[in-house]
Amino acid sequence: MLPVQLTRLLDGDPAGLGEALELVTGLDEALVHGLARLAEERAAALTALADAFALTPLGEGLAEATAKITAGSITEESLTTLAGGRAALLGAVHDALLTDLDAALGRERDTWQEAAPAAGADDTGNPLGAARSWLCELAITGWRGVDHGLVSAADQVIEALLTVPGHRRPAVLLDGLAAELRASCPVGTMERLPVRRWADLWTRALLLTGAGARQPEPFEPSEPSEPSELSGPSGPSKLSGRLLILGVDVHEHSTAVQAQVHGVLEPAGGGRVRLVRVSVAAAKVDTIAGPAVWKLLHRHPRLLGALAERRGLDITDMPVLAGGDLVWDDSRARAGEPADPFAVARLRLAGVLAPAVPPLDRHPVRIAEPVLVEGYKVTADGSFDLGDVVLTVDAGLLPACGPLTPKLVAGSSACVGLVRWDDGRWLLQPLAVQTKVKRETLDVHTGDWALGPTDPKVVKAEARTGDAVTILRERAGRLLRR
Repeated sequence: MLPVQLTRLLDGDPAGLGEALELVTGLDEALVHGLARLAEERAAALTALADAFALTPLGEGLAEATAKITAGSITEESLTTLAGGRAALLGAVHDALLTDLDAALGRERDTWQEAAPAAGADDTGNPLGAARSWLCELAITGWRGVDHGLVSAADQVIEALLTVPGHRRPAVLLDGLAAELRASCPVGTMERLPVRRWADLWTRALLLTGAGARQPEPFEPSEPSEPSELSGPSGPSKLSGRLLILGVDVHEHSTAVQAQVHGVLEPAGGGRVRLVRVSVAAAKVDTIAGPAVWKLLHRHPRLLGALAERRGLDITDMPVLAGGDLVWDDSRARAGEPADPFAVARLRLAGVLAPAVPPLDRHPVRIAEPVLVEGYKVTADGSFDLGDVVLTVDAGLLPACGPLTPKLVAGSSACVGLVRWDDGRWLLQPLAVQTKVKRETLDVHTGDWALGPTDPKVVKAEARTGDAVTILRERAGRLLRR
């Protein structure tokens, strides 16, 4: 990423961005205190949100939904419409920011091909309907009114959702939201609330559990996904070629872990090189942390091996979603030649085709574009100074399961990372750095420990504390044998 590209990116926000975020904030504040007891100021905030959509296809529905809610007639339909308006507003912010980023990078992006809408179904008696009822109760009560009783009401719903493979995506989302609320109870005594985060989770969960919503499988499937789960109006698409990995972003929660691999794909037989992602996930518990989380992803040995050994992967007929996500099937991949992520970034990121963004993923916080930054000096606060411009680095996003640390980032001279937008500014999340350790230049990556830690100190520490994954599996086996 060159200084001139950064200057263009950091040179002001898109027009209307501040006003759009203010409308979202107004709705989020209403959710803090509950929609059942709207003060005049919060009712006005909902009306302002609806007015912003007056000349759009959502205008009439939002106006009607807002009128019902402010009058005290709160229904599941009206809350879903409100969530849709909020998602659309943040989607517009996302599009404006991503357009600026693509322009700064000179990156071309594929266009989204809308599929035919899924047929609706009466699911009021199934777990999705129960999930929506719980989410509506949250909105009516408000975050300040959440107690253990309300949170516990979600337990049976989540358990029922987890038993259906096609519902695991909303199940994991609801489980995470419920876990955060449970840990914060009683919420009314908290000084500060993660207002935007909880509102984002609530909105996404309500839309994912809506009647007719598509439910792609977030966990590793034992069989290739059904055609209906793949984006695109013409059914499933499959890719073959060489996958070159740039880095891995690990998302860890108390109940789940996901490794999201970013890379470029060189299609077999030639064609445009494109950005792709691979996401694999597993359920977990709090006691599994640090390098041990990689063991939960053991069903993907070839993917983990490519991360740890810095190799390319030759893939054959791998299903791909229109949003650029490969539906990973380890049996369709073979280990390839060694591939240096820094060399891949230097040679392949220029002119790469970026994927279109699915509608439900259009949110500013989900922007994560891989870039190469080099030739910088690290400032006292850890930012990268490229001469005419300074790029903020968020070292707090580094995962505990890898060897990359803020200290190594501070001593680096080149970095492969993800450009993100958060808290009103652009940030860089490092995935790999070239740094000096004892006068020797080393490449350090977040996925280096995918097959187990290589640092002797970490290996000894794990030996002292024991293997949490093995211990839990053994105990679970004993329980099943009883």
